[in-house]
Amino acid sequence: MAPSRTTAEIATQPEAWREALRTLPRHAAALPRRGERVAVIGCGTSWFMAQAYADLREAGGHGETDAFAASRFPRGRRYDRVVALTRSGTTSEVLAVLGRLTGTVATTAVTADPATPVMDLAGAVAVLDFADEESVVQTRFATTALALLRAHLEAEDALPDGVATVAGAAEDAELALARPLEAAVREAGQFTFLGTGWTYGLAQEAALKMREAAGAWTEAYPAMEYRHGPISITGPGRVAWALGPLPDGLAEEIREVGGTLVADGLDPLAGLVLAQRVAVAVAEARGLDPDRPRNLTRSVVLADPGA
Repeated sequence: MAPSRTTAEIATQPEAWREALRTLPRHAAALPRRGERVAVIGCGTSWFMAQAYADLREAGGHGETDAFAASRFPRGRRYDRVVALTRSGTTSEVLAVLGRLTGTVATTAVTADPATPVMDLAGAVAVLDFADEESVVQTRFATTALALLRAHLEAEDALPDGVATVAGAAEDAELALARPLEAAVREAGQFTFLGTGWTYGLAQEAALKMREAAGAWTEAYPAMEYRHGPISITGPGRVAWALGPLPDGLAEEIREVGGTLVADGLDPLAGLVLAQRVAVAVAEARGLDPDRPRNLTRSVVLADPGA
């Protein structure tokens, strides 16, 4: 059987991240300046990438940064710049926020399509057309948008301690693409993804991929919160998956309750690539088509976004 379109797009991510590095000089002027107070908005996957970037930027000392689902963007709060992450450039809630902000604050959009409404509403645009996708389920655009923003922080000497370069992440992503998928993970009945700091957004996204592609029971938590109740669902046949390092002692606690621990040692963004592969494998094992996820479309366009 030929690989799914989603699988093919997942496999292109290391090169897409390298292309983001190469094109950074062309996009840098559109990205947040050091010291700006920034809000980052998105929907679904883009919201989780916004969370990851907001944590990275603040932790690296580049400036105060908040992340919001576009439908929850606060009216009246003051920012120096609002950054919208939108693969399609047509998502209703994102367009509503940008339209409301026109002429009042600097706005930037990171998008995949140069022929969509966001091009007219955002004050500056970074177009990552090389990372566009045919799939409904987002994989390569989202991670490439985050790679671009991470590369910008790297260029500005604002990566937090312990966060590797984008080039290093791309090398790890190649390892993630080549690594065999363990049967205990592919056959698990439940997945809990854990993150710390910027990787909590990645954990949220990994869980979303499992829900979207495979209809799987998945949850995501900040790693330190996992002990405060969620560990009760862990046990035989269930996976606890760490994106990034775990707090001291937590790995032992997961094993003690019989859970399968995934702590792959990869760059967390590359770990997300591995989780994407598992989501596709679980979907196919359940007789589902990852290219045609249930109840989803490529972009949500509403008559009244309520924003």
